[in-house]
Amino acid sequence: MAAHTQMAKLGTSLLVPWVQDLAKDKLGVVPERYVRTDQDPVIIPDSASLPQVPVIDLQKLSSGDSIDSELQRLHHACKEWGFFQLINHGMSDSLLEDVKSGILEFFNLPMDEKKKFWQVPGVLEGFGQAFVVSEQQKLEWADAFYMITLPTYLRKPHLFPKLPQPFRDTLETYSAETKNLAEIDELFNDGWQGMRMNYYPPCPQPELVMGLNPHSDAGALTLLLQVNEIEGLQIRKDGMWVPVKPLPNAFVVNIGDTMEMVSNGIYRSIEHRGTVNGLKERISMATFYSPSMDAEIGPAPSLVTPESPALFRRISVVEHLKGYFSGELRGKAYLDTMRI
Repeated sequence: MAAHTQMAKLGTSLLVPWVQDLAKDKLGVVPERYVRTDQDPVIIPDSASLPQVPVIDLQKLSSGDSIDSELQRLHHACKEWGFFQLINHGMSDSLLEDVKSGILEFFNLPMDEKKKFWQVPGVLEGFGQAFVVSEQQKLEWADAFYMITLPTYLRKPHLFPKLPQPFRDTLETYSAETKNLAEIDELFNDGWQGMRMNYYPPCPQPELVMGLNPHSDAGALTLLLQVNEIEGLQIRKDGMWVPVKPLPNAFVVNIGDTMEMVSNGIYRSIEHRGTVNGLKERISMATFYSPSMDAEIGPAPSLVTPESPALFRRISVVEHLKGYFSGELRGKAYLDTMRI
């Protein structure tokens, strides 16, 4: 439990305007603080010809003659892509539909209800944006709600326990089922789970803004659920931004920085970003997994040999996450500070 108190101080982020309200004002032009001339263009030329993220069938991984070939496919996806879509994962469509409708209703609560869940100074969790460290910094065209969900003793009393019903019970079930899905390794025993709900309002000039800055995730594994039909996730592959077309009720799974460190660079965390739509909101929810706060991470000893020396230094999970949350999102810049 020593990490309990440290966890409360993982990072801080400046409070920012609520973008959903800005979008409702039907602005013709995007406010200057959201205009991003520093990013690669968000419009992808002829995405039909671009490669698609691999699809992994969990049923084939758990039964019968196809285990070996599907494991090979999974290994290839983690090594070459750092991303895959997971189908036949065993989670019921009805649960996923309840999660999606609950998230939509949550973002559409009246402002005075939402205020109860607002970020407070010094704490990253709640409604708001993360990684905002200066008043001059460009902002993302998005609103987010972030909270730590597991282990339960790390839950903030004013967040998860106060969510409206039946949404709270739905998320409790979802939290348990995604945990089962993610526990591929003893790495996650007593690990932590965080959830980030993302709301990208429609934007009058979508080509000028970023919904989510290019970054790799800090944790070991991320499961993304696409809540509505508007796409926007793009991943950096071979120097190009490749759009991900989510399959219905599949999870888009990606490797995070922690997994890259533990695998000594064999599995790579991949840069990705979120774009927005001109006409309709885009909504998604990412569930993050990390080893226990008390754990230390670094290359697995079995993967370090004279021929392949350790590429990353060892660091505690708490320090790793604190470092990640203390600055702006800038590609894989933070992971680069971990390299030997």
